[in-house]
Amino acid sequence: MTHAIRFHKTGGPEVLTWEEVQVGKPGPGEARIRHTAVGLNFVDIYNRAGVYPAPLPSGLGSEGAGVVEEVGPGITDLKAGDRVAYGSSPLGAYSEERLIPADRLLKLPAGIDDKTAAAMMLKGLTAQYLIRQTYRIKAGETILLHAAAGGVGLILAQWAKHLGVTVIGTVGSDEKAKLALAHGTAHAIVYTREDFVKRVDEITGGKKVPVVYDSVGKDTFLKSLDCLAPLGYLALFGASSGNVEPLNLGLLAQKGSLYVTRPTLNTYGAKRENLVAMAKELFEVVQSGAVKIEVHQTYPLKDAAKAHADLAARKTTGSTVLTV
Repeated sequence: MTHAIRFHKTGGPEVLTWEEVQVGKPGPGEARIRHTAVGLNFVDIYNRAGVYPAPLPSGLGSEGAGVVEEVGPGITDLKAGDRVAYGSSPLGAYSEERLIPADRLLKLPAGIDDKTAAAMMLKGLTAQYLIRQTYRIKAGETILLHAAAGGVGLILAQWAKHLGVTVIGTVGSDEKAKLALAHGTAHAIVYTREDFVKRVDEITGGKKVPVVYDSVGKDTFLKSLDCLAPLGYLALFGASSGNVEPLNLGLLAQKGSLYVTRPTLNTYGAKRENLVAMAKELFEVVQSGAVKIEVHQTYPLKDAAKAHADLAARKTTGSTVLTV
């Protein structure tokens, strides 16, 4: 028997339980993996709370790293003993062992350790699709990034700086401003006391920005539109402050023929070949040192409820890993 975090009803962190579970043999197209580290992400809170409903009872988590124990029939590109990681999978990463579709697993280069991999896959692949696909940033541009001291934010800002892009980042405190400035952000706006629309206008000399990357949602969305230059893009990839209210599309016309998109990693990484190409680019920028992955907090996997409470209370910065 092995253990996993499960929840039988939606709610706060208290609904998470540490249970014995049975993991069977992998079927066709599956692999059985033993986790060494599991990533913590805000989307896990959405799943637990029922914002993104899952059939109950359910496991949790979609990012992890570990070792292949066994592969099912038809799997030729993985074998027992391979070090692997993933950032896009069915729920179930909060476990000591699990079955997983083998096409979600990515072999880890020797230069990337398991804890780093667990901290970077979902967040790093998200940064990849946002700045290399959703809106492909170009050297010389200035962009706006909300939650610049968060897990995705720290990776995206470093990567953008590496590509010659100036990052304006919003953060919630002076401490987080220092962290963001040390990781690629050129201008940090503490939104709790500064009007970020006004500051973006000042920093850009009134030109505004071609793209806003917004994972905050309800509290920032309309003001994010006001930061965009004509024909600009708002990529809403999360909603940590709550869901955005229904939008009058006429606003997009009034504010400069703007674009709004709600992208997800599941869509961009749905095809195996796309996922592999995205991961290759991520591994390259991390191994080159252009993007540094720092694990700022670790919790034992069985203490996932405490990790969730701290994440929701904005007590964490950067990446958090649950250790197995």
